[in-house]
Amino acid sequence: MLSVICPIYNEESRIEECILSILAQDYPKEDLEVLFVDGQSSDRTRDIIANYMLNYSFIKLLDNPKRIAPAALNIGIRASSGDIIMRLDAHAKYPANYFSLLVSKLKESGADNVGGVCRTLPAKDTSVCRAIAHAMSSPFGMGNSYFRIGSDHEMWVDTVPFGCFKREIFDKIGLFDEELVRNQDDEFNGRIIKNGGRILLLPEVVVDYFARDSLTKTAKMFFQYGLFKPLVNHKLQKPTTLRQFIPPLFFAGLIAGGLLSVFSKTILWIFVSVIVLYVLCCFAFGRNRERVWPDVLWMPFTFSAIHLSYGCGYWVGILKMISHRKISVQSNH
Repeated sequence: MLSVICPIYNEESRIEECILSILAQDYPKEDLEVLFVDGQSSDRTRDIIANYMLNYSFIKLLDNPKRIAPAALNIGIRASSGDIIMRLDAHAKYPANYFSLLVSKLKESGADNVGGVCRTLPAKDTSVCRAIAHAMSSPFGMGNSYFRIGSDHEMWVDTVPFGCFKREIFDKIGLFDEELVRNQDDEFNGRIIKNGGRILLLPEVVVDYFARDSLTKTAKMFFQYGLFKPLVNHKLQKPTTLRQFIPPLFFAGLIAGGLLSVFSKTILWIFVSVIVLYVLCCFAFGRNRERVWPDVLWMPFTFSAIHLSYGCGYWVGILKMISHRKISVQSNH
């Protein structure tokens, strides 16, 4: 039995596409249950799911009073009956062999979690949306996060999206940490590795993921990723990756450089040079044969929205931890 758990909140624009990609799976439906765990949606999300429940008994709808993703995952895990657990996201479409490939690879590889590559797509056909999607697939934007930038071979990694787990891993190391509104996957995967487990990335399995549709939403999301990352490190008692430190160091360097350049022409020259070099890198990594200039012109704004928001959030998270203040955000997804 495979139990598929999908946290949702106000997914009216995407949920039907997600459900259709689930229905198209080649996995035996008699061995499948799909649990949508809803954080009290105020749009038509629940009605759309209810309509499909009339015809497909393996689709179920559960309530998530806490309205955050880790709570939804834990509700789903506790309510599930499968010996294999898979986590999905409603912002994505899945290839028809997604379930069967991941389950098969989980069994034969000895991994504790397996997942595929995210092909990030624009939420809308606009220049800014295409720029956001490109930045979230670029090594300059995401570093060596292989599930975002891709790989040409199977590899052991620090994290994967939309993972597929054996049920016993939750008995061994616990459920998702509900203190982490963001980065609960990173912390859980870090816990797997800390306890001697392994995480496998399958490059042939490609999920279409739809990015946020504005720079404001993208910046908010990455600020929250940065905000919770120090708490993840504290819980694991070590950093999960080295790439996480680059945005906060860049952010701190810009603040310090801007302040010190008032007192020194040399520092001013270095400060301006760094900014110019950064902008040139944005254009260089933002342009390829398929991209048109209106899209490329958005790239400095897009990359900086990701890097500076994450970096700022990281420092705010550290300050909150030092002052023993609870890290929290108003977010349902």
